[in-house]
Amino acid sequence: MFGISPGQLLIILVIVLLIFGGKRLRGLGGDVGTAIKGFKKAMSEDTKEDDKEDNKSLEKSQGDDQSDEKPDSKLDSK
Repeated sequence: MFGISPGQLLIILVIVLLIFGGKRLRGLGGDVGTAIKGFKKAMSEDTKEDDKEDNKSLEKSQGDDQSDEKPDSKLDSK
């Protein structure tokens, strides 16, 4: 894992806990969790908007194809 053994990672976590304290780390963890949740929500909303735009452009292009077929049907009936 990036050249860090589990023992080294544990030592780093203990040092961080001693420096910042438990309460501050809990608050920091909550803030990080909220930020990740907001990021995921924004990404899913952006994806939904992109899908809507794709559907609109697809419907528009299909509408253009249908309008091309109408003059041809008039020519066939003559």
